[in-house]
This record gives sequence, C-alpha cells and structure tokens, in this order.
Amino acid sequence: MQDVSREPDFLAHHDGDAVAVAVRDLEPGAVEGGYLRGPATVTLELRDPVPLGHKIALVDLEKGQDVIEYGLRIGVTTEKIARGSYVHVHNVRSARWQNSVA
Repeated sequence: MQDVSREPDFLAHHDGDAVAVAVRDLEPGAVEGGYLRGPATVTLELRDPVPLGHKIALVDLEKGQDVIEYGLRIGVTTEKIARGSYVHVHNVRSARWQNSVA
C-alpha cells in the first residue's frame, strides 16, 4: 500500500511523458513519483544521481527518439537512454535547436 504521507521524489506532467523532474537531489535506488495529470504513482530504480530540477527517464528511449514532456516533444535523444537514467544535455538535444551546430 502506498504511503500517502511521503512526498514524491519526482513529478511528471502528463500520462505518456517520457521524462519526469526530480523535486529534490536524488541518489541511485528506488524512487517514487507521481503525475500532475495521469496515474497516481510511479516507482522506478534510479540508475544515476539526479540533481533537483533535472530529468529522469520514465521509459527506455532509443537513440534518435523524441523526448515527450508536458505531452509535447521537447527533445531528441542523442544516445540510447534506459528507464531510470539521468536525462540532460549529455544525451538529449533540444527539439527547438536540433539542427544547430554543436
């Protein structure tokens, strides 16, 4: 049974989003979060440390796959990203600037 008194470790915006945002600095291990619009909770095994405000993969993502957040395409992966991994500029390119020179 879920402990409803526990604050979430991360939040996702919409059911179907590929990433969620850490609401505190997180260390590898079991983490639990929720959706602002969607299922009540999600539990996953965090693979990497994730700083407050940074993104966590909620699903496995292939290289070149769209990254969905807020129900919108926000980026494109530059490498394969496993569920529970840290998602940031080292493995995602902004959808807005994807054609710019790195």
